[in-house]
Amino acid sequence: MAITLRTACMTTAIAASLALVGCQTTQPYYQQQGSAAVAPAPANTLEYGYVTQIDTLQNTHRGSTGAGILLGAVVGGLLGNQVGGGTGRTAATIAGTVGGAVAGNTIEGRMDSAQQGPYGYRVTIQVDNGAYRLYDVTSPGDLRVGDRVQVRDGQIARTR
Repeated sequence: MAITLRTACMTTAIAASLALVGCQTTQPYYQQQGSAAVAPAPANTLEYGYVTQIDTLQNTHRGSTGAGILLGAVVGGLLGNQVGGGTGRTAATIAGTVGGAVAGNTIEGRMDSAQQGPYGYRVTIQVDNGAYRLYDVTSPGDLRVGDRVQVRDGQIARTR
């Protein structure tokens, strides 16, 4: 009976940690640029336009990877399983799993926000048909606002 109870506790701990991993946030694919919606570029196309904005991406929360939640849940569940006996052990395991997941997510968020300096740039291009395209790049290179550019499959190049 004890082996079955431990198996049930660990299964519950793993299920709870996986459920919490599903709570992470992601950026929307479409964004708003003034009054115009920003749409993804069609695949395998060549577009021309102008650079309208270059923003530095710095110290923004990029969402949880789930690693902190999962590791925290496992460690918390294992530590909680060492406390008490019987149904008290089960409750301690569940509480440890949830608490560890929350703590792991918090630690991961702090580590993410502690990174100094820009980690990239967001280049906004208004293509000739009036649509806006956003591209996240590690370096804008020699691009400046107002430059005429061509975009082929996500690769931006200045036109001369």
